[in-house]
Amino acid sequence: MPFDPHRAAIRFGTGLSPLLAPPESISAMLRPLGGRDEIARQLPITPYGETRPSLAEWQAAASRWRKARGTAQEKPAREAYDALRAEARALKLRNFTTSLARGVAAPEGGLRERLVRFWADHFTVRADGLRWLHLVTPFVEETIRPRVAARFEEMLIAVVTHPVMLAYLDQERSLGPNSPAARRGGGLNENLARELLELHTVGVDGPYGQQDVRELAELLTGLGWNVERGMEYRPRRAEPGAETVLGTAFSARAEFETIREALRMLARHPATARHMARKIAVHFVADTPDPDLVATLETAWRDSDGDLFAVTATMLEHPAAWDRQARKVKPPFDFVQSSLRALSVPPRRILDTARPGPRRLFQRPLAAMGQDWERPLGPDGWPEQAEAWISPPNMAARIDWAMTMPGRLLDALPDPRAFAGAAVGPGLPDAVAFAARAAESRGEAIGVVLASPAFQRR
Repeated sequence: MPFDPHRAAIRFGTGLSPLLAPPESISAMLRPLGGRDEIARQLPITPYGETRPSLAEWQAAASRWRKARGTAQEKPAREAYDALRAEARALKLRNFTTSLARGVAAPEGGLRERLVRFWADHFTVRADGLRWLHLVTPFVEETIRPRVAARFEEMLIAVVTHPVMLAYLDQERSLGPNSPAARRGGGLNENLARELLELHTVGVDGPYGQQDVRELAELLTGLGWNVERGMEYRPRRAEPGAETVLGTAFSARAEFETIREALRMLARHPATARHMARKIAVHFVADTPDPDLVATLETAWRDSDGDLFAVTATMLEHPAAWDRQARKVKPPFDFVQSSLRALSVPPRRILDTARPGPRRLFQRPLAAMGQDWERPLGPDGWPEQAEAWISPPNMAARIDWAMTMPGRLLDALPDPRAFAGAAVGPGLPDAVAFAARAAESRGEAIGVVLASPAFQRR
């Protein structure tokens, strides 16, 4: 199938826009990945290392409140803690709306935004607890966004050794059973090792067994984090001796470089190439992808040692990527984002906390559609299968949002006929065009277009 600019923006980007032309070529789609991240400059998100309130600030505020209980300082200490909590919640909301607005305003179709969302889901973390709730987006901004066109091993190392991932998978609890630190109690925790193998690299069907999980967990002991210093390596917690993972023996030295070597091995493993090739094809093209597309992506991954720019380019150059049939259902976040893009909603309106605010307009509706922001059910992230998103309750929430929200977002709604063509593209079905023309109001006409399968699929 030949390149199609409209399909490029819909399937591999954040949707069509009447203000932003779709990419004119595959080169145009890829060009922003090799240059300056302009949309991040325009709509900044503070990375984890610079985010406030920091974990250290949370710890200090909690400590002051705890020590002040029963004294005259209890009330101001509690108020300071509550103020910090309110600041964190406000920042989480701002990070959410900024992520949404970036896709609405993204150039060349928005490929970078889709890649960021894909890899953020691949390396799922969930914020459980007040002090983490505003730190997931900064984690993505710091570890994933700068590396969507780098080598996979660079992203893997950055993500797996980050305090947010280490906290999410309880790595702080992991001690080598024979380490000096274990003499005071504690033991091995296999969470990080298991997810590394099952989800992040070789895949659940990969060539590993329980012994590999345990050996990798032992190799990872010593890896931890501190609220003030961030990630750190603690030799006293490391299991003594050498480990062997997937047939590869690693040094007995208790040092961080051994962990890096293990992560590089996993990133370059043939099973990782196979697992990731299929996952990429499933996410971007079809729940049951073309076997030749998967095989071609696997070869590109192996030949380039996981160069993500090369793998992305290979996907876009494969004929199966441009199949005319729209086989994927947009997840709720993508549906809302592409709707806002089609409506040309200004980023400032998305970021506006007044009349009504983003919680009512976006965050709560997304939860009703089945995708509560940054709260997936488990470390395997959000589902890919269409059936997960088209249940009666989820579809009812989509239709309700499509019918009601555009009128609340815009003072003047666009002409329905022009909007239908701009939102769906040249493939607009006659039935959708007719329904939009026959609607009793502009709001109803726009809702019909947004709720149609032609817009919901990509």
